Amino acid sequence: MPRLPDIAPFKLRRDELDARMASPEFYANPKVAAEVTREHQKLCALLDDYAALEKVDREIADAEGIACEGSGTDAEMRELAAAELPGLRERREALGRAVMGAMLPPEPSDSRDTILEIRAGTGGEEAALFAAELARAYQRYAEGRGWTFEALGTSLSERGGFREASFAIKGRDVYRQMKFESGVHRVQRVPETEAAGRVHTSTVTVAVLPEAGEVDVKIDPQELEITVQRASGPGGQGVNTTDSAVRIVHKPTGLTVYCADGRSQQKNKASALAVLRARLLQRKEEEERAHYAAERRGQIGTGDRSERVRTYNFPQNRLTDHRIGLTLHNLPRVMEGGFDEVMEALQRDAMEKRLGQLTIGN
Repeated sequence: MPRLPDIAPFKLRRDELDARMASPEFYANPKVAAEVTREHQKLCALLDDYAALEKVDREIADAEGIACEGSGTDAEMRELAAAELPGLRERREALGRAVMGAMLPPEPSDSRDTILEIRAGTGGEEAALFAAELARAYQRYAEGRGWTFEALGTSLSERGGFREASFAIKGRDVYRQMKFESGVHRVQRVPETEAAGRVHTSTVTVAVLPEAGEVDVKIDPQELEITVQRASGPGGQGVNTTDSAVRIVHKPTGLTVYCADGRSQQKNKASALAVLRARLLQRKEEEERAHYAAERRGQIGTGDRSERVRTYNFPQNRLTDHRIGLTLHNLPRVMEGGFDEVMEALQRDAMEKRLGQLTIGN
């Protein structure tokens, strides 16, 4: 465990927020008040854990003193103290990790809303069908957390799957929760069209992009090629009868965005620009990271079967996240939006790695 940073600045910040929240005009701006309240709650939890850690340190010191004392101490007392030490040390380790994790500065994009992009990879129609199922699973997960989940653009396959689709997810700490979903997701199952009952392997690529604002990414309108067209669809009342679909090409990078799910050209244009800004921000951040973290791989790879971050094996009712070696045997629950266990494990792994870097630095 690395040496803990000084707790004094965190106490000072808590006291500053206490005074701010006591002001009569504190709730005049509900959005700011909510942000300050969340920060205050996190600081209070950190300080409570730090106080508990100090208490455990004292208990460990007392128990070690008793256990190591000579014959003047009752033998039964020494045995009891020695028996308490493993549990106390385990609790100290857990509290130390919690405190250090709370002291770590947040990633710059963690609080941002998110653009989620899902594309069928290897596997043809089966990959497209799973892409649609995975999108629905993420939608259920988002709704369960009180987030909003809005389709920005979808390209349907012949059987109703997604060749590609993009969504806007808005809510508290969306990117922080979703960012580790990026990569190649492999599915192994018997397709409905497989008469011989053979298991097929297909892939879907997922990209999770922090939503960028105009301040983050400046786009010169002269560098955009914008075209409008009539949105296509399977028929019925949902098909647009006006030229509302929008296609934007960013000429300097060649990035292309198509949005047609909105009912108006203006809404589709705004959605397409949001996706474009998110992709440009991702590119900018990747270029900056490349200077000092060349070993970090890109988000989604090529979509080849051999590249994967996660496998969904339906015959074995198994989900395996290959990055952390986690295996769960409850696929129906996951496909209903039950991603909590795997996402929490990925969050813990990321924190452990950041703490490990601090340990190396110390």
